[in-house]
Amino acid sequence: MTKIEFEAIDNFRDFGGYATACGRGVKAGRLFRSANHAYATDKDLADLRGLGVEVIVDLRRRRERDREPSRRWEGFSGTVIENDIDGPEHDWADALKAADTIDADWFFRDSLEFYRAAPHAERMVDLFSRYFRAVAETQGAVVVHCAAGKDRTGMICALTHHIAGVHRDDTMADYLATNDEARMEKRTSFLGPWVKELTGVTLSDAALRQAVSVNEAFLAEAFSAMTERHGSIDGYLEQALGVDGPLRERIAGRILGG
Repeated sequence: MTKIEFEAIDNFRDFGGYATACGRGVKAGRLFRSANHAYATDKDLADLRGLGVEVIVDLRRRRERDREPSRRWEGFSGTVIENDIDGPEHDWADALKAADTIDADWFFRDSLEFYRAAPHAERMVDLFSRYFRAVAETQGAVVVHCAAGKDRTGMICALTHHIAGVHRDDTMADYLATNDEARMEKRTSFLGPWVKELTGVTLSDAALRQAVSVNEAFLAEAFSAMTERHGSIDGYLEQALGVDGPLRERIAGRILGG
């Protein structure tokens, strides 16, 4: 994992570079993950172009995309993967207004519920399966993002690591890198006023930190949901996402070393 600093794109990193069980390792410079690109500066866009990005996977719902529309560099002609299918995510603005008590525990429970529902939601199945086909087919780099680059993005990156044969400890370390202290401080400073303006709710520091962080239990919940229905993560990939043996071989050919 290599963290890459952008001026206004948060949580950006290369999630390649890891050793794999087969010994080939995941190539660096092919797989990137981040938060949304709505606030990207011109320099950020130039840097994205310089990374050779040809596919952008936007895991956000239409409402999120309309509220914070992505910026692209001039002349961008790559592929954007997104959809307008209703999904398991709720809008925090609506949920916070409806909740009786908003504290750190509310955000923790909310995340667990999302991670359990997301792997089999029609919206996520569509996006995840199209992402894997794009990884297998594109010659350039792929960047996948959601709003904050932590939950939906975290799941899809973990599944990519699983296909590649990355050790579970390395996958979890990559996932938990979202909890970088400097990033969390920046995100809580943004999220507090944002929530206050949208809902009138003032969140505690503990609630804000929980809202912008990830936890091992979340990813474990997603893996558990996959395994309970399909017998294994491999079963989920094949049965739910259509990532069968031949497609896995093509993906490996694109992201693994020689």
